[in-house]
Amino acid sequence: MRKIHIQRGDLLLSQPFMLDGNFRRSVVYLTELNLEGAIGFIINRPMDIDIDQLIPDFPEFSVPAYFGGPVSTDTIHYVHRVGELLEDSMQVTKDLYWGGNFEQLKALINQKIITEADIRFYVGYSGWTAGQLEAEIKMGSWLKGEMDQNYIFNTESGDLWKKVVAEKGDVYNVIANISGKDLLN
Repeated sequence: MRKIHIQRGDLLLSQPFMLDGNFRRSVVYLTELNLEGAIGFIINRPMDIDIDQLIPDFPEFSVPAYFGGPVSTDTIHYVHRVGELLEDSMQVTKDLYWGGNFEQLKALINQKIITEADIRFYVGYSGWTAGQLEAEIKMGSWLKGEMDQNYIFNTESGDLWKKVVAEKGDVYNVIANISGKDLLN
């Protein structure tokens, strides 16, 4: 088996036959990877609630919250492309940032400087302890995908796993086009 090198900013694609309901057909954007572990957010699981309905005193901002993962589902995180405007943002890749000053974020939304085209909110996160993600990759639970910020901001969430898996080519193109129901039978 070929060793897969992952780094912060990569996508993790659940392997096509994963049955874990938290991660089945999920696309995870990896925002942190170090000796202590890894953190990322499932970017293709919109919830049926807008972010301004989840957070008291949040500005009117009708964008869906996404299920970021099964860890700490009582927390809100955000990935955005306005890091230069939002203090304390952590740059993940050239044009994408994670987090930042929350009070400043609310003010910039109120001023309409940050719009729904600039940011995505996640309830909870996906996390792995030291060595856990590497072990899961070695077992074949995850595939590596190449990140494009359009996957977060301009791609229909329901089609994202299929799209990114198909882009891997070869046998993955075939697997991506099998319905999830067919995989379970």
